[in-house]
Amino acid sequence: MFFASDNWAGAHSKIAQRLLAESGGFATAYGLSDLDQHVEARFAEIFEREVAVFFVATGSAANSLSLASVQKPGGITFCHSEAHVAEDECGSPDFFSSARLATVKGNVGKIDPKALAAKIARFPQDAVHHGRAAAVTITQATEIGTVYSLDEIDAIAAVAKADRLPLHMDGARFANALVALGASPAEMTWKRGVDILSFGGTKNGCWCAEAIVVFDPEKAKEMHFIRKRAAQLFSKSRFIAAQFDGYFQDGLWLDLARHSNGMADRLRAGIERARGARLAWPTVSNEVFAVIPKSSARAAEDKGAKFYEWPIPESQPDLVNNDETLIRLVTSFATTEADVGNFLACLA
Repeated sequence: MFFASDNWAGAHSKIAQRLLAESGGFATAYGLSDLDQHVEARFAEIFEREVAVFFVATGSAANSLSLASVQKPGGITFCHSEAHVAEDECGSPDFFSSARLATVKGNVGKIDPKALAAKIARFPQDAVHHGRAAAVTITQATEIGTVYSLDEIDAIAAVAKADRLPLHMDGARFANALVALGASPAEMTWKRGVDILSFGGTKNGCWCAEAIVVFDPEKAKEMHFIRKRAAQLFSKSRFIAAQFDGYFQDGLWLDLARHSNGMADRLRAGIERARGARLAWPTVSNEVFAVIPKSSARAAEDKGAKFYEWPIPESQPDLVNNDETLIRLVTSFATTEADVGNFLACLA
């Protein structure tokens, strides 16, 4: 019953086999192999346009270097107050970009467009003392399991474009959001006004595979230097490419996301039926947030369940009673129906 994080899951066997198949022989280093170029072409097919692709090791690196590539002196990047870039990356976006993050509130983990416009207005381009607006970043799916609709991405993009600010998407759980919406990769990104994407594979069955996708290759020329300077240029990058090659084969990446989302659906349905337990807020991705009795949480842990107790959101201070706790449950490609059933039995 491993629900602590999809980072706890291993690698899918088909991806592992593809990596093993690539392990012998010789290939051009530093992203110039035939396989690297093949996978970059697959990204272009998936997104229905020419793109520039840069492999990196972690989601934090993808986010930090993406934001670094669009910064300016005195730059301010706007994100949700609970975004991963603000809460869980130890200041790496600030470090690599020499910019500051300005947080924006919004319900259920999503930036409110009106609040974003008001916050951007505080940092005009001639604000030499306070800093100037430089970029906007959104998380899809969000840190609390919700997903921006296409219309909501449109609304954020409209605010950003009104001030000529590039829009970045943190897609650590990109596939989970994509299948939840039933959209195409193009529809959820550049067709909505997204300029640069952190494309995550690690949480969805890869060993260690993340990519920066720039939707206008003409604007990606500096990224080669930014990635190298940050020590993220792999010499044997074909091993990241091999993972993505297996990941995309026959739509595996989408199947894995559908499975993990489906296991989360089972959890959501079971929690709604369980006495004394309730969903903290609606989610549609592979993250479930529930309020359960503290006694049930201890009982589940005693039986081997792994999950995290979660901080109470500022917007919902009265969410939990004294004898209750808020927990986060994350499903993955490796979650089974038995895992879900055994956890729900602990709540009974």
